[in-house]
Order: sequence, then structure tokens, then C-alpha cells
Amino acid sequence: MMQVWKDYQDKNKQRFLDELLQLLRIPSVSAKSEHKADMLTCAEAFKQKLIEAGVDKAELYATAGHPVVYAEKIIDPAKPTVLVYGHYDVQPAEPLELWKSGPFEPVIIDGKIFARGSCDDKGQAYMHIKALETMVQTNTLPTNIKFCFEGEEEVGSPNLGNFVATHKDLLKADCVLISDSAMISMDTPSIDIGVRGLSYIEVEVTGPNRDLHSGVYGGAVANPVTILAKMIAGCHDANNHITIPGFYDDVVEATEEERKLMAAAPYDEAEYKADLGVQELWGEKGFTTNERTGIRPTLELNGIWGGYQGEGAKTVLPSKATAKISARLVPNQSSEKITAMLLEYFRKIAPPYVTVNAFEHHGGEPYMTPIDSKAYQAAAKAMEATFGKKPIPVRGGGSIPICALFEKELGIKIVFMGFGLDSDNLHSPNEKFNVENFYKGIETIPYFHKFFAEMV
Repeated sequence: MMQVWKDYQDKNKQRFLDELLQLLRIPSVSAKSEHKADMLTCAEAFKQKLIEAGVDKAELYATAGHPVVYAEKIIDPAKPTVLVYGHYDVQPAEPLELWKSGPFEPVIIDGKIFARGSCDDKGQAYMHIKALETMVQTNTLPTNIKFCFEGEEEVGSPNLGNFVATHKDLLKADCVLISDSAMISMDTPSIDIGVRGLSYIEVEVTGPNRDLHSGVYGGAVANPVTILAKMIAGCHDANNHITIPGFYDDVVEATEEERKLMAAAPYDEAEYKADLGVQELWGEKGFTTNERTGIRPTLELNGIWGGYQGEGAKTVLPSKATAKISARLVPNQSSEKITAMLLEYFRKIAPPYVTVNAFEHHGGEPYMTPIDSKAYQAAAKAMEATFGKKPIPVRGGGSIPICALFEKELGIKIVFMGFGLDSDNLHSPNEKFNVENFYKGIETIPYFHKFFAEMV
């Protein structure tokens, strides 16, 4: 069985790659209304690719936002069913001037596919479609497979919850399989056993009722940019510990055993810093880099602006300043509770010479996968079969808002089987995905279905 998969994939690997490049040319940016038509085009393209891969049926389900692509291949209702989740929307490509090639004009350089969505998540989602094709064409499909590809993951999945809640029978399965994460390296495979939650807010500080001449009014009127900067800077103390009262109250501290397990993962600090182009690292005192990005919550400034930003100089004291701020959350923090806490905090600490308008964008809950679950065991065994070594369980730093939702509504566990790398520039200019990793994912996924079918 295994050799027949490899033979089929080797014969069709160039076509698999060409098809992915076609999908990457569609600018499916969910955050921008100007791309609404592109979102529908991309959803239709995924639907068509699923049909070509051999599903029994594929449909687009309308939501209040962008459509959900659903498809299924049912070989025997008595056999276990795997629900594959992914997303076809991508992050905005800005700043465009930092891209070395067009974000929606994919190019392959040194074995890497450069394009927005190449890794997050079109490339990784498409691996599952080609894995299905491999099993269908070789008549070796061991499980039923359902696909749920959404178009709003990058804006917090605002409509997926309602879709899942109203389509429980449609989505009924024995586990959820997600490839929207990373592994340590091709030499050291790993599986995320958890992702962090997310709370995302925006804070607007207003001073005078209009922009002022900084010479005439400077020194007499508070500058909103200065005030906002001070408010944000005060959110961390000298040990880079978050100072917002109650922020850590619900954090479940990692055990010494888990910290030792994380420490077993290979880590080269010099290489890490060199890749990022920084002289020193920054983070909460008392924790390693891997711990800071996995088991600890964070508060980050994602964007800040105010005043004159055009060419040349303009001596202005701005009327407003705005910041986008996000917190990554760990078990058992609640995104709803943390969001309310952040909004209240920034409103409360505002000095009397400015006013603050703070509001929520979106959020999501942290999620942990038990390593004794059948889904995790099948994923670990699948990766060992193709990589030749057991994967290391690690905590992921990113967020996938729908994870807790799937378990709550469908009552099933989620397993992450990502083939990207942390260095793939997700959400940044020059996003990339190694061609080798793309093919490795297609090679590994059929093994998951084989082993899961044997375990359930």
C-alpha cells in the first residue's frame, strides 16, 4: 500500500505543485472588502479541486461573511471519519515594498514557494486534497473523509461557530485533523499538542479636537501619541512581566515534566537570532525562548499610528493616536475575560487630558491535544513512518480560534499535523513554503488515515 502511494505521488508531483501555484495566484484576503469577489473565486477553486480529487460531493455554504467549502468522501459509514479543517483566506500582503516578488505571483527559489498563503494555509490545506486523490486513485482509502475549509480564519472565524453549531450532523466525525501549524525542522519532526488563544483589541486616544501647530500649542496640550506610547509601555515591567492586574490569574502553569519535554527540542540561540537579524532576545524573565512562545501568555503591540506620516516634515501635534494590541493566551485563560480586562484597563489608566475609545476585534480560546488520544497516536506514527523518527510534542505559539469550538460542538479531539516551519514568514512579507515540505505532507497524510482506521 505504501509503495503504491509513493509511486502515484512521484508520477504526479509536478502537477500537484502547478495546481497549488494556481490557487496562490488568487488574492483571497478576507480582511479587505475589496477582495470579496476573489474570496468567492478561491472558494469555488477549492471546491473544484476537491471534486477532481474524488469526493462524493462538494458544496459552498453561505455565511454572513465568506462561504465555507464543504466536501466529503464516504466509503463506509461503519468506518471512522476524519474531518479535515483548513482555510483558504490569507493575511493582507502589506507592506508590499518589502516583498521580493509579487505576493500573488508565486515563484520558486531555492526549493521554496514564495507567495502569500503558500504555507498559511493554502499549501498545507492542499496537501490533504492531494492525499485524498492519492488514496482514491490507488483504491486504498481506509477512512471516510470530510473537508471544512473556511474563508475567515485570518479575521477570527466570526461565522464558523454558527456554521458548526447548525451543521453538527454534516460535520459528524471521529477526529479533526488540521495542518495549519509548524514543525521544528525536516530533521526534527514535531507535533503541536496545543495552540494559544487570542484576544485582539484596538485603542484610540484623542486629545485636542483637531491637529494643532506643535510650536503654538506644544507644551500646553497633551500629545495623544505620547500618551498612548506611555500607556502601552507601562504594560510590561523590568522583567517583561505583564502588569495588567489579574492578567495571569487563570494561567495553568506548565509542570516541570512538560518543561523538560520542551527542553528536549533542539534549539540554537545564535541561529535563532541570526535568522531574525537581532542582537539579543527579549522576553519574560525566568523562561526560555521556547517556553515564552508556547506555554506563556503575551501582550503585543501590532500596530501604532498617529499624526503626520507623509513625505517631508510637518510640525503637528496630532489630535488622535491609535494602536492595535493582541494577547496570546494559554490554558485556562478565557478570551472573553481577557478582552474585557484589556478594554477596561486602557480606559481606566487614561489620564484626564485625553479620552479613550477601546473596542474588540476578535478572539479565540487556547487548546490542548491529549497525547494519549488515538488521533495524536496516529499522527505520531504517521510522521515516524515517513520521517524515520518519532516526532517531538511541542506547544505552538499561534492561535487557531476554532479548535475549542470544534471540540465543544462536535465532542471530538483535534490533532495538529503541520509541515510548515516557524521561519516561513507567516503573516510577513516573503511568506514561503518548502516544496519538499509540501510533498512530505502529501506523503505522510495517507499514513495518518491508515493508522487511525486501525486504532478506532
